[in-house]
Amino acid sequence: MAGRGGQRARAEVTSALQLERAAYRRTRARRSTAVALVSTAAFAAVLYFGVTGSPGWPRVRDSFLDWRVALASLPAVLEGLWLNVRVLVVCAAAILVVGLLVAGARTLRGPVWFPVRVLATAYVDLFRGVPLLICMYLIGFGLPGLRLTGVPTDPVVLGGVALVLTYSAYVAEVFRAGIESVHPSQVAAARSLGLDHRRAMRLVVLPQAVRRVLPALLNDFVALQKDVGLISVLGAVDAVRAAQIEVSQRYDFTPYVVAALLFVLLAAPSGRLADHVARRSARREGAL
Repeated sequence: MAGRGGQRARAEVTSALQLERAAYRRTRARRSTAVALVSTAAFAAVLYFGVTGSPGWPRVRDSFLDWRVALASLPAVLEGLWLNVRVLVVCAAAILVVGLLVAGARTLRGPVWFPVRVLATAYVDLFRGVPLLICMYLIGFGLPGLRLTGVPTDPVVLGGVALVLTYSAYVAEVFRAGIESVHPSQVAAARSLGLDHRRAMRLVVLPQAVRRVLPALLNDFVALQKDVGLISVLGAVDAVRAAQIEVSQRYDFTPYVVAALLFVLLAAPSGRLADHVARRSARREGAL
């Protein structure tokens, strides 16, 4: 009986401590939330009054934040953004394929594959070194200038080719890092089970590699969402070009702000998804 009474007393003490810890955590969470809200409100107030109190604010407001001009230019900018979205989807799919092929070529082993590895390395070094804007000009104006049969002249297609060539070099390195992060014992185990090199890569190495580099791939996708607007330098009427046309017609820079906000709304969900995947990957690595 005395033993049972002691166990009951210890359980009551433990329960009281748990309740006390839970109450402390709730109090601390409420305090942290209140401090965050107050500091955010104070920062927003300082920013608002600092901007609106500046001498040039009325002129900037009329030139960049005209509500009537924003509403009038929104349909044209939205139509251009739809072109950006289509280019984004097609280029993202092509970049994944080309990047994976280049990464696979760089990870080939054996002297017979040396020329392939050299070509893949040269491709990565070239298109990672050339700025995307210059690549746009070279592809967009250089290829049609050759006047070869079958070479496209559509600025949307040429801009998409430049995006694929540039981003595939970055994505190839991301894939290569993921492939090389898989321990060689995984390949050895797959080969011991009778899998050849191609099947071992497809069934064992690549699933692990893609899972490990998924946050980095999503970050590249977020950057691609922004850079698709560069096809406007070739004459494609996307959101940026549509905003430029509206600016030239209305003598007001508000359409640029509208286009910028639409690109932010397009990229924000992908950014939050990338953060979520990165946190989940960190928790998984920590659990291991």
